[in-house]
Amino acid sequence: MADLLDKRKFYINGEWVAPTAANDLEVIDPTTEEAVAVISIGSQADTDRAVAAAKAAQPGWAALPPAKRLEYIRKIEAGYNARAKDIAQAMTMEMGAPADMALADQAGAGSYHIKNFITAAEKFEFIKPLGDHAPGSMIAYEPVGVVGLITPWNWPMNQVTLKVIPALMGGNTVVLKPSEIAPLSSMVFAEVVDSVGLPKGVFNLVNGDGVGVGAQLSVHPDVDMISFTGSTRAGIAITKAAADSLKKVALELGGKGANLIFADADEKAVERGAKHCFYNSGQSCNAPTRMLVERSVYDKAIETAKRVAEETTVASAHEAGSHIGPVVSKQQWDKIQGLIQAGIDEGARLVAGGTGLPEGVNRGYFVRPTVFADVSNDMTIAQQEIFGPVLSIIPFETEEEAVAIANDTIYGLTNYVQSQDGARRNRLGRQLKAGMVEMNGKSRGDGSAFGGVKASGRAREGGVMGLEEFTDSKAISGWDTAAKA
Repeated sequence: MADLLDKRKFYINGEWVAPTAANDLEVIDPTTEEAVAVISIGSQADTDRAVAAAKAAQPGWAALPPAKRLEYIRKIEAGYNARAKDIAQAMTMEMGAPADMALADQAGAGSYHIKNFITAAEKFEFIKPLGDHAPGSMIAYEPVGVVGLITPWNWPMNQVTLKVIPALMGGNTVVLKPSEIAPLSSMVFAEVVDSVGLPKGVFNLVNGDGVGVGAQLSVHPDVDMISFTGSTRAGIAITKAAADSLKKVALELGGKGANLIFADADEKAVERGAKHCFYNSGQSCNAPTRMLVERSVYDKAIETAKRVAEETTVASAHEAGSHIGPVVSKQQWDKIQGLIQAGIDEGARLVAGGTGLPEGVNRGYFVRPTVFADVSNDMTIAQQEIFGPVLSIIPFETEEEAVAIANDTIYGLTNYVQSQDGARRNRLGRQLKAGMVEMNGKSRGDGSAFGGVKASGRAREGGVMGLEEFTDSKAISGWDTAAKA
C-alpha cells in the first residue's frame, strides 16, 4: 500500500475529509495491470454529508451576480491549464490514454469546454424579454439547485468540465461522483477548484460506484438534478430511480454512429473514418463504428480500412507517440473480445485484427484494431456498442437504403456523411436520426451542444445550450422595464 498514491479522501464543504468508514478500492493502470492508487468508495453517510454541504451553500451561491460566478470560472480555467500535465498524467494512469493524446486531447478537451463556456456566459442573459410582441414579459433562467454529477471513465475531463462548469455558472451547487475506475484526474480537478477559493460547499467530490453513491444521489431528496454520462442501461436505471422525487435528469448515453461514405467522397474519407473509430482505443460514444459504403467503392474502402488497422500501432500509454493505448479494464477487454468473436460467429468477414492481444504484447488490456466487412445491420456487432477499436463495414446501393440502415439502431448520437454533393449532404443532415451530424470531416463549431436522441439520451452539453441545461426557465409577466433593479 505504501507505494500506491493515497487518494482516499473526499472533498466536502471546502475541505479534504476522510470517509466515514474505510472502504478501499485500488485504481488499476490498464497498461501494466498493476495498482497505482487507492481511493475510498463512499457510503450513504458520505453522500449525505456532501449533499448537505451543497444544500447549505446553494442559496448564497445562487445569490451571487453571474459576473461574480464567472470570475470564479475564469480562475478555474487558469488553474486547470496550469495543472494540465498533472491531469493528463492521471488519465494515462487511470484509463490508458497515451501520453501525448492525454495532454493534447483528453486534458485539452477540458480547456476547450471551459473556454467555450466562458464565451457563452459572457453573452448569456439570465433574464431577458420574451419579445417585442409582449412588453413586460420576461424569461428568467434560474438555478435548479443541488446537482449530482456522475461522469464516466472514457473522457474524464471532457465530461467533468461539461457538467461542473455550466452547473456552477448557472448558480447551482454540485456533488461530483467520477468513475471509480478513473477517479484520479477528477481529484486533480478538485485540487484546482479548491485553489480558487470557492465558497465552502459549492463544489463537492465523493468517490463511489454506481450502485452506491451514484444510486444514492439519484434518489436523494435534497438533490434537484442528476446529470449522467455513461451506459444506456445505467441511464435507464437512474431515470427510474430519480422519478419518485421528480428530479430533473439529463442523460448523455451510448452511440452506434453510422458513417455514410458515398462514391464521390474525398479520397481521405475512409482513412479518416477508420482512424476516428480506433481513436481513444474505440472508447468514444460518438465513434463512427458502422461504416456504410456505396457499393461501387466498397471493395476499395475495405482495403483502405484494413491498411489503417494494420498501420495503427498499439503500445504503452506511458510512451510518447501517436499510437493507441489499452482499453480501460479487464472487464471491458473481455466484453470486446466476446463481441469480436460474435462477429466472427455470425458470419462477418474479418479483414484485420481479431481476438487476443496484439502481437508482442503479454500484459495490459490491449485490443487489436479490428475491421469486419460484409456486415449486415442485424448482426450483434452492428447493433451493440462495442466501445473498442472495432469497425463494421456495411455496403449500400442507394441513398435511401443508407439512411434506412443508419437509422436502424436504438441509438442516435452522432452520424457522419462523406460526399461532395452539397444538396445530398443537406438532405442527409436532416434525415439522419441523431443529435449531431458531422460531414466531410468538418468539426462542429465551438459552443455546439453535444448530445443525442433515442437511447443516446437527450442531454445537450456545451455552449449556450449547455448552460441552459443547468437552469430552470421562469416566465414572468407584468415586469416594470423602467424600474431600477
